[in-house]
Amino acid sequence: MSELMKIVCVEDDPDIRAIIKLALSDLGGFDIALYASGLEALEQVEQFQPQLIMLDVMMPGIDGVETLKQLRARTLTEKTPAIFMTAKAQPNEVQQYIQAGAIGVIIKPFDPISLADQVKELWFEAA
Repeated sequence: MSELMKIVCVEDDPDIRAIIKLALSDLGGFDIALYASGLEALEQVEQFQPQLIMLDVMMPGIDGVETLKQLRARTLTEKTPAIFMTAKAQPNEVQQYIQAGAIGVIIKPFDPISLADQVKELWFEAA
């Protein structure tokens, strides 16, 4: 597997998007595309060609699980690893996210300083 460089993050909260940009782009050195909704991601993700997709679970409109389901139906993103980000992380919920196709779950609130390391760890575990 090649080195992880291109990440798509789908998060409806603008403050959390700013923290993700700081944590992954500024501190982590990743090339990231940030989308405010599942619909926006579905419309634009293929131009970015991410190596990893990070999805907020609870979003208005299309939630993270449904967004991933729709991405899995597309040739370009059907095998792209995905990580869910959520505050809803009871063991049974985490299991549902894994069954939905995620390689892992990052629990909110997350530590911006260690977010890039968490992402890399899940990426390498899935490789």
